[in-house]
Amino acid sequence: MTEERFVQLVRKEQEVLRRFLLALCGGRHEEAEDLAQDTLLKAWLACNEYEERYRFSTYLCKVAYRTYVDYLRRTAHRPLPLDETLPLPSPDCADSAFHHEALHNALACLPLKERTAVCMYYLEEQSIKEIAIATGSNTVAVKQRLKRGREHLRKILKDER
Repeated sequence: MTEERFVQLVRKEQEVLRRFLLALCGGRHEEAEDLAQDTLLKAWLACNEYEERYRFSTYLCKVAYRTYVDYLRRTAHRPLPLDETLPLPSPDCADSAFHHEALHNALACLPLKERTAVCMYYLEEQSIKEIAIATGSNTVAVKQRLKRGREHLRKILKDER
């Protein structure tokens, strides 16, 4: 893949990448942005692994997922309690992400594999097969993670009300 083609694909899919990482990071913007930069570097260095028959966003999510897992291992990072996941917005903050605070908090409570499946399927509209490829799983496992993730999210969001 040429550098020009890679840049073109990244421009098209960078919002998908950032949304996916933001959801994995429980709404923590700085962490998600740092991981996005790491992901893009790793994606470029390993771009020969990209298979044209799949969407580029699937490839980016695969690299992002691995980058996030490596980050968790490296930092022994654990999700923060719900009340500490996101900083309180400043009065003049117009960041639309705060409209999704409850969802980010709920997603942060899910186990990583469930959170990844839910984010890729519902937020990034990836197919079950694409999620399986990105996470190194099979389709049966992805379906089970989606089912459990939906059940857990339903319970978490219900309990918040």
